[in-house]
Amino acid sequence: MKQKWLTIFIALSTLSITLSLIIFPEAAFHSSLRGLHTWWEVVFPSLLPFFIMAELLIGLGVVQFIGILFQPVMKPVFNVSGVGSFAFIVGMASGYPSGAKITASLRENEELTRTEAERLVSFTNAASPLFIFGAIAVGFFYDASIGILIAICHYIGNLFVGIIMRFYRRAESIPAIKKQHTRPILYRAFQQMHHTRLSSNRPFGQIMGDAVLSSVQTLLMVGGFIIFFSVFTTLLHELQLFEILHSIVRPILQFAHLPNDIIQPFSVGLFEITIGAEMIANISNVSPIAQFAIISFFLGFNGISIHAQVASIIAKTDIRFFPYFLGRILHAIIASALTIIIYPIFQAFKTDQHVMETIAISEQLSSPLLLIMKTYGPILTIGCLVIAFSILSYRTLYRH
Repeated sequence: MKQKWLTIFIALSTLSITLSLIIFPEAAFHSSLRGLHTWWEVVFPSLLPFFIMAELLIGLGVVQFIGILFQPVMKPVFNVSGVGSFAFIVGMASGYPSGAKITASLRENEELTRTEAERLVSFTNAASPLFIFGAIAVGFFYDASIGILIAICHYIGNLFVGIIMRFYRRAESIPAIKKQHTRPILYRAFQQMHHTRLSSNRPFGQIMGDAVLSSVQTLLMVGGFIIFFSVFTTLLHELQLFEILHSIVRPILQFAHLPNDIIQPFSVGLFEITIGAEMIANISNVSPIAQFAIISFFLGFNGISIHAQVASIIAKTDIRFFPYFLGRILHAIIASALTIIIYPIFQAFKTDQHVMETIAISEQLSSPLLLIMKTYGPILTIGCLVIAFSILSYRTLYRH
């Protein structure tokens, strides 16, 4: 009976969205275009190199090399196999949904158990430094120092989530087997990498082609979600359905002594981080500490748009979605709390000469990089799509 009601709900929701597109075509078109520009100029060119290299490193056995090196750290701290360190590092560096993508690949290759993959996906889907410093700090607040504060709270909060999630399904954990190794750890790591490469029957050209196709396919899916949720939030606003969410959010914000002006940006930010963060930055009657804490909450929570992307990526595996969702709730709360605690200390150190030099360097790096991506990003996007289409066409013709 529940499945029947679910079918009815999905059908009615899809029909309602379709009718809304017909009623508000202009608003839907502009919001779709805005989402397309975000994916076209920034998301695709910034994430594609990480995705391709990640697939190559997994296929060539380098991840197994890294896994043995980091096993003494990952297992005691996060209760995850050492190969998880690769998803953790890349997820921090390149931003969401890279952590979920790599975790799913590791699970498909049986490098992780189901429980380990669920622990890993809960804390490896972080915002990239480029997004924090370039888009939020410099782009919205015109102050790179804000990026340092938000980045510290965001990444430390993520570490806390990883440590907390180590206790998730602890009874299913595989105890670490302590062996007396006679060989150095570097030698064992190299041996494992060499064995993994030899056990793969694919030549390097095929591995490279598979990496490009898999990465482009994932990013096309990500682009679809970005455009859809850009349109979806616009339709919610046009239909004034955000008022339902406002009625839930309003008592919470009033309890925190925040003005009503913040309700709309907060509701939008729960769906789409970038738009919500920009709206928060433009509110003048809210204290800076409240602005930064709310943006930290957005970054930790990821937004419903990112949730949908992660759900789609892990759907082809047996990884459950709930651990990721739980991790995002924990991260949002911890990161915003850390922002409130650290902000006074940060303000005191902001005048320090070394801190100011770091701020200047980060501002010099982030602004030009964003400008380069917006200028040449579309060219890279088109080029990579053409390459992926060529590889797919060649393989199709070759098979026939």
